Amino acid sequence: MKNKKLLISLSSIGLIICGVLIYAMSSKNSDSYTDFSKLNCNCPPGFKLNEDNKCIAQNLYQLYDSPNNQGVGGLQTGLPPVRDGFTPQEIDLGRYLFFDPVLSINGDVSCATCHEPSKGFSDGLPTSIGHNNMKLKRGAPTLWNVAYLNRLFWDGRSNSLEDQLQGSLFSEDEMANNPENLLKTLNDIANYRELFAEAYPERDKKQAINLNEIATALAAFQTTLISLNSKYDHYVHGYHEALNSKEIEGLNVFRSFVARCAECHTPPLFTNQQFAVIGTPEPDGLPLDPGAEIPFKDKTMRGAFKVPSLRNIDKTGPYMHSGRFETLRETVEFYTKGRGHAVPEGEDLRIHWHIWEPELSDYELDRLVDFLKTLTDEAFMPKIPEALPSGLKV
Repeated sequence: MKNKKLLISLSSIGLIICGVLIYAMSSKNSDSYTDFSKLNCNCPPGFKLNEDNKCIAQNLYQLYDSPNNQGVGGLQTGLPPVRDGFTPQEIDLGRYLFFDPVLSINGDVSCATCHEPSKGFSDGLPTSIGHNNMKLKRGAPTLWNVAYLNRLFWDGRSNSLEDQLQGSLFSEDEMANNPENLLKTLNDIANYRELFAEAYPERDKKQAINLNEIATALAAFQTTLISLNSKYDHYVHGYHEALNSKEIEGLNVFRSFVARCAECHTPPLFTNQQFAVIGTPEPDGLPLDPGAEIPFKDKTMRGAFKVPSLRNIDKTGPYMHSGRFETLRETVEFYTKGRGHAVPEGEDLRIHWHIWEPELSDYELDRLVDFLKTLTDEAFMPKIPEALPSGLKV
């Protein structure tokens, strides 16, 4: 009996010691530990760490090999190639950078200012607000599943995350920084020098932080924003009770040859990654936004914009490139009001051939909205830092 009591006591002491160690380790690795001496060595959810310390995307859509750019919305359809293979340390460093306003010229704007997690990594505004409260021309697109996209910005002017983020960092209207100032700022912060040295151990620890490392870390974090576990996805993978009867009706309208939604918003990304002129109206008093015509130098693309993903669409209103529609109901109704009905006088736009006269009923439009709301999934929402290496507020 004495031996048994002794064993219980020793076991209790062991549990207490273990608890203390776990608490100490979790405190040291928490965001509130201002030493910032250790980056996360584990991959985010949805990724698997391989033998080379790289995070590789894992999801059920990898079981399907049918192409995602054909057909009208088959359920068990494969995904396009994903951008992955970053280290956990790069990803965690990118997380700090993403939320840190130190990247902007005045320390007042971060990436998360326009891509707020609680708003579907958009900002809930018709058009975004940049440096010095500058009102921008377009709304902030969601960053969910950006790892699968081959063109970025509404007009598609960037084809990589690294190029896109430098466009935002150094735009006078957005974060208004410049390469020289950004590098000086980060290199003057001891916490960031240590974190960059840990994220990129192959280089000399005394080496200065460079632009390529900043861009890579930010890209690494953004590629982990994966949203593929919605009610719709459960339905796709065989759990048909995931959707109710009205949501299934909405799915059938979405995939129909009448509505033709799925021909551009092709599952599972719910975009075909192409450009379309749909003739959406601009906000009152504003001229037509030429869109992709400018970067592609192609007059046939006047008024064309990248077909956006519909993932988490219920979180990212208002809608269209200029936030013209407040609700999803207004947005889907636009497509049934007639081809080119909102094109400004004097404009001869090449309206996409999928935009026609579907004449959907109010009931069908309501069911479409029901279905679109099943695409909400924030299960892999990253943790927002409680403190930042720069000392600024999140």
